[in-house]
Amino acid sequence: MKQRANSTYKRLDRYILLKYLKTFLLALALIIVIIITFDVSEKLDKFLSHHATFWQVVFDYYCNFIPGFVNLYSPLFIFIAVIFFTSKMAGNTEIIAILGSGISYRRLLQPYLHGSLIVAVTVLLLGNFVIPISQRHLIEFEEQYVKSKAPSYYSNLHFQSEPGVQVYAESYDVKMQKAFRFRREELTPEGRLAKRESADMISYDSVSGMWLCSGYTLRTIDSAMNETLIFKGNPMIDLGVTPTDLDLLSQRMETMNTPTLLKFIQREKMRGTGTVKQAKIELYQRLLNPLAIIVMTLIGVAIASRKSRGGIGIHLAIGITIAFAFIVFMKIATVFATNGNLSPFMAVLLPQLVFGLAAVYLIYKAPK
Repeated sequence: MKQRANSTYKRLDRYILLKYLKTFLLALALIIVIIITFDVSEKLDKFLSHHATFWQVVFDYYCNFIPGFVNLYSPLFIFIAVIFFTSKMAGNTEIIAILGSGISYRRLLQPYLHGSLIVAVTVLLLGNFVIPISQRHLIEFEEQYVKSKAPSYYSNLHFQSEPGVQVYAESYDVKMQKAFRFRREELTPEGRLAKRESADMISYDSVSGMWLCSGYTLRTIDSAMNETLIFKGNPMIDLGVTPTDLDLLSQRMETMNTPTLLKFIQREKMRGTGTVKQAKIELYQRLLNPLAIIVMTLIGVAIASRKSRGGIGIHLAIGITIAFAFIVFMKIATVFATNGNLSPFMAVLLPQLVFGLAAVYLIYKAPK
């Protein structure tokens, strides 16, 4: 008897899990085809005018576009897929038959949870390691064939290169790797100026990894407040910064894998720049957003497992409304974290928490 029950459970798990994954992949494939069709019609002129080949468009652009799209919208399409096939099962009285056979509602949820975990782990790995690489290639392609060229000139750069060391440049030319009106100041633990290096212009030498300075001046102040001023003309000096530190475009967070992003956050904290919040939001979204797949799955089952006169239509309408409310909540929380006092961690976790509690409530109230 026990073996028979286990066999029934396995068949049920396999049946629901296959429906879960097949419906999700089918919905995703259909929307990707539609999106790519519209995107090609919109960008075809730019592809042709910039002489992008067919293989470049397919492999350099769309093959790198699809992983990011899947990562961003997978909770929405999981939700729609669960609503669709579960509502169809309920309409065919399959849910009633399963529950009537003695299988509990909690046991019915297991294959849904297994499917959501498979997709969530896949999205987690994609978001932390694969998508940053694809985003880098995607951005490079867009800058060459779709968008205008990336900015090659920055002004008013000011950051802390290491603890107690402030760096300022009036402007920086990315292509020439030259900074103008450069200044580097070292401070004592008490905050007093100990050393200041300044130059009218610095130019990076990639062979030696040092900077060729023009109009270089070194000012030092000892503990007795004695000041020394030295003019060195055009020396080659290691200034403790690299072109990457001055090139803002090279610091795009979406192109960094998670270990690199963690190092970037630590460096930006030390430098005192204003990008720490955005970097933390990016990190927590990568780590916590896969939870939305589990939350959306549970809400979808709770809504669609009950048979209604409206059938799939009413379930889809309710489901899409909830899904977009979830997306809007996520965007609002992110804005409050970026411009307000809400911590980045709470901004990412709060929507998952609120809708997670809603999922638990709906599962509790679902007819069993």
